[in-house]
Amino acid sequence: MKILYFYQYFATSNGSWGTRVHEFTKEWVKEGQEVTVVTSVYSKSDISASGFIETKYFEGVKVIIINVRIDNRQPFLKRIFSFLAYSLISCWYAVTYSCDLVIASSGPITVGLPGLLAKYLRGRKLVFEVRDLWPDGAIELGIIKNPILKKFSLAFEKLCYKSSSLVVALSEGMRNEILIKAPDTNVISVTNAANIELFSTPVEFPKDFPVKPHQYAIYTGNIGEVNNSVWLLETARILQEKGEEDIQILIIGEGQQRELIDQAIKAENLTTLIRLGLMPKYKLVPLIQHAMVSLVPLKGSKILDTSSPNKFFESLSAGIPVIQNTQGWMKEFLEANKIGFTLSPNDPNQLAELLIHVKENQGELQEMGQRSMEIARKEFDAEFLARKMLNGILEVAS
Repeated sequence: MKILYFYQYFATSNGSWGTRVHEFTKEWVKEGQEVTVVTSVYSKSDISASGFIETKYFEGVKVIIINVRIDNRQPFLKRIFSFLAYSLISCWYAVTYSCDLVIASSGPITVGLPGLLAKYLRGRKLVFEVRDLWPDGAIELGIIKNPILKKFSLAFEKLCYKSSSLVVALSEGMRNEILIKAPDTNVISVTNAANIELFSTPVEFPKDFPVKPHQYAIYTGNIGEVNNSVWLLETARILQEKGEEDIQILIIGEGQQRELIDQAIKAENLTTLIRLGLMPKYKLVPLIQHAMVSLVPLKGSKILDTSSPNKFFESLSAGIPVIQNTQGWMKEFLEANKIGFTLSPNDPNQLAELLIHVKENQGELQEMGQRSMEIARKEFDAEFLARKMLNGILEVAS
């Protein structure tokens, strides 16, 4: 079967972004499927293009790169332009490229446009993958405020669901929200995955690193309002005020609030907070493996309670307990398996006290870490989840 996959953020483990689509599609190719991914240039990925359109191959997966740059630090209107540019150019492939089935991976929701064209102009089966509940999250967080744009975006979202032979949600929470909006939709849940071999194989801690093994909590990813980055900054301030300077919070990433974090570290001489820039996944592995805990913070929001962040799965695969602050499926999963902690979204004192506690109770963390690694191998292995999604695709394609 020829699969055409529209996904704007393709990356391999040489980049500093999630590798779900690469991990899944390379497995599909091994099983005899022909897969082409149409992507753009994301600042956190390792994908680049020398011309306007360039084609590359990654472990058998054909990747068509549209040289439109996406960056989380871009102003809102420029990001919207980037989304629309990618979507409109992708429409050419939707109506001309040889394929049997099309996958459109959202957000942004604009990726649904080439998928809909392939369905209604060419009669191709459409699979709609929901990585984020667009535009719901943008509306709830106040990013989209115009009433007309809200109505149009929600109507377009519903059209994408109703037009799809299969919708793939990245969490049970997302699946439930989709079924509320479009009850007759064929929806399955396939969570994000982790490269178990990469994250669970022990790697030596780097020499002369600015933190000490097992004395820090790690956060990797976007630095911004949605990710509740100020919560980590305020926690670091509290740790320093308490004299707990042997506990550090390590932030690795970029984003809209990066300057705010950097300025606070310098101006306040914060030794309890360290920020480093983006780095490839393989370089993150030893830093995650030697952390006390991994931090998965998000802004308090019903929509964000359905999130399925890569760092959650990668941390568990590395045998590192997670501290997170959503009130949805991640909370239930951690509590049911006793492999992490859930806090309220906006209380830095609570996080500071917990970090002090876990630093003094490393044995408890080791037990949690062992359980988390075992569970990750069973439930979050990329090969297992790639097969689950492919089975769903093959079922609707027949």
